[in-house]
Amino acid sequence: MLKEFKEFALKGNVLDLAIGVVIGGAFGKIVTSLVNDIITPLIGLLLGKVDFTNLFITLSGGDFPTLAEAKKGGAATLNYGLFLNSVIDFLIIAFSIFIVIKQLNRFKRKQEVVQAPVTTKECPHCITSIPIKATRCPHCTSMLDGNKAALAHE
Repeated sequence: MLKEFKEFALKGNVLDLAIGVVIGGAFGKIVTSLVNDIITPLIGLLLGKVDFTNLFITLSGGDFPTLAEAKKGGAATLNYGLFLNSVIDFLIIAFSIFIVIKQLNRFKRKQEVVQAPVTTKECPHCITSIPIKATRCPHCTSMLDGNKAALAHE
């Protein structure tokens, strides 16, 4: 059983997935920092010095200037500013993944275009695949390349 688990854990797909999760987590932290520390403050400044983290509605009454004070006071809050940060987070991550996938597909298409040269052709008489340099079909013995009417078996 231990041997089977070792084989499973060391397969390429499992290792690739593990690496992807670790890199994705690190990438998520970078994007969250980008949103919380750079983009959101800039948007808040453009909208009149609004701090998104302090955009909330108190559901249990009371007047609290910041979300931290509302939570400290035990008030139930609807935190739509934090939700906006999460939406911006998601959009940036989704756009980044879109760009990466688009580039990978572009590289893949370039590789598909650069294929091995054509080495066979089709006999017009028997529709068999034959070498491109053949002058006579080995299957039906038809002459190719201009002398198609001459047949060896006639």
